[in-house]
Amino acid sequence: MRHVISADGTKIAYDRSGDGPAVILVGGGFADRKDPIFVALAQALAPSFTVYNYDRRGRGDSDDTQPYAVRREVEDLKSLIAETAGQAYVFGGSSGGALALEAAADGAAISRLAVFEPPYVTDERRPPLPSEQELTALVQAGHRGRAVALFMTRGADVPAEMVEQMKATPFWAGMEAIAHTLAYEAAIIGAGPVPVNRFAAIKIPALVLVGSESAARMQDAARTVADTLPNSQLATLEGQAHGQLDVTSLADTLATFYAP
Repeated sequence: MRHVISADGTKIAYDRSGDGPAVILVGGGFADRKDPIFVALAQALAPSFTVYNYDRRGRGDSDDTQPYAVRREVEDLKSLIAETAGQAYVFGGSSGGALALEAAADGAAISRLAVFEPPYVTDERRPPLPSEQELTALVQAGHRGRAVALFMTRGADVPAEMVEQMKATPFWAGMEAIAHTLAYEAAIIGAGPVPVNRFAAIKIPALVLVGSESAARMQDAARTVADTLPNSQLATLEGQAHGQLDVTSLADTLATFYAP
């Protein structure tokens, strides 16, 4: 485990593996650098790339300077890029993809950007996503489980009965432990619509990935992001869905996109 110090003094933990051009992995909601998918993805990319797999602030071994701001998470990613040769490829999954897009829009030294299903909302008739304020209030009141359930049902479209079943599983406690970071995801996604004006200014090559089995919301959002980015391509991962990724297929797709 290594550390980088972000612009506001926050210590950000990361693992580095492999050899070659730098690739930084940005996790989404509930994910830290020990998430099995990201660990496996780092291993799959390591033969051709130097992979930086990090804990976003407030998770794992990273610190969590308050008050939270999306800008501070953008600075975290920029600090990691500075640890490389000063320019890096980036992959972001789910809300981690949205964070990576915000960093690219802010001028981060990203040479190629790949994102998988940033969870924006294109249907104006859909109930509103849980807000940063709602989730923060629940956590501060000691209702971490309720914050997780709200995020899962109204934010991630998981059926309420499935969430009830999840509460009896061993990993529910881990989800509650990082419930405070769910407000950070809400801040990054905002009210839901794709921030077209900001993202239209991203000129770097971008790859927007979507699973063929993902919900219509995710597929619509991916298409909108791809249509917004001026130098992007949309690619479908067959047989895959949000939270159900085949790491080998994903790694092969990323390696092809990042290849010089």
